[in-house]
Amino acid sequence: MKKVNEVFFSKLEEGGLKGRVVPIQHLQDLQREIEDRHAEGLFAPEFYQEALSFFSFRPPDDFPAATSLIVVAIPRPQTNVSFTWRGKTLTLLLPPIYLGFREIARQIGGHLTDWLAPEGYRVTSAKLPQKLLAVRSGLAEYGRNNITYIPGMGSFFQLAAFFSDLPCEEYTWREPRMMDRCQVCKVCQTKCPTGAITSERFLLQPERCLVFHNERGKDHRFPAWIDPALHNCLIGCMLCQRFCPENKAFLDWFEGNESFSHEETSLLLKGGSSDQLAVTTQAKLTRLGLLENLEILPRNLGVFFKDQP
Repeated sequence: MKKVNEVFFSKLEEGGLKGRVVPIQHLQDLQREIEDRHAEGLFAPEFYQEALSFFSFRPPDDFPAATSLIVVAIPRPQTNVSFTWRGKTLTLLLPPIYLGFREIARQIGGHLTDWLAPEGYRVTSAKLPQKLLAVRSGLAEYGRNNITYIPGMGSFFQLAAFFSDLPCEEYTWREPRMMDRCQVCKVCQTKCPTGAITSERFLLQPERCLVFHNERGKDHRFPAWIDPALHNCLIGCMLCQRFCPENKAFLDWFEGNESFSHEETSLLLKGGSSDQLAVTTQAKLTRLGLLENLEILPRNLGVFFKDQP
């Protein structure tokens, strides 16, 4: 009879997923690494507060029996989203991780529960540094751009982390490492237009990254040093990934193409709450995973339509 871990990994493979399981004791390693980097001043204060302070390095109070951490990767495509305004139609890119992000994470959690609950095990989502966990567990490796890569997926995947009481019989725990290919390749560094990727240190300078700035809340304007012409996605940035040799096989992978009319785009540019939008517009945004990012769309869309009369 197969062990539960063997069945679990077989289920992952059948579903097109990849994952790793490590003992919960390694929570301390994750926490220490984030805190040490912070203490060394490697994170700008605003970046740490907005992007990293939400991590929780302890299992939920109602799950004291948690003994392991699970990290799972699911392949994700790019998506084109078209907006029409004042006679001009622009097709903007939504990078792989944004499309239905929360819904995909819930689906992964549901699959894990379906597979493990019949065996008497439980899973619950975890607010952890997912990239670091993926690299430490051997699931992924860092690129020079600090984005994670998995064989057969490139960087076109979404990660999800969970607490569980699934036994961890065999596992890998290693020091964070950069892909061998990156030792001699600096394409992402030369293509990064804001200098976020440098030779002086391995860790990205996140406060210089377009992703950090176009994910921020509605009250944050783009800094004057960011040339508007550098924006290349509705949210996020694909420049370093688009030129990365590891992604060559995935660059033409697109799924879906939602379109927003002049009237819909006008409302999105003006801002406002979701209840001011038509039900059909809300449905499109929900499918794209953008309804929860509604407040930042006026700023991000405005960059691309700013020259319109």
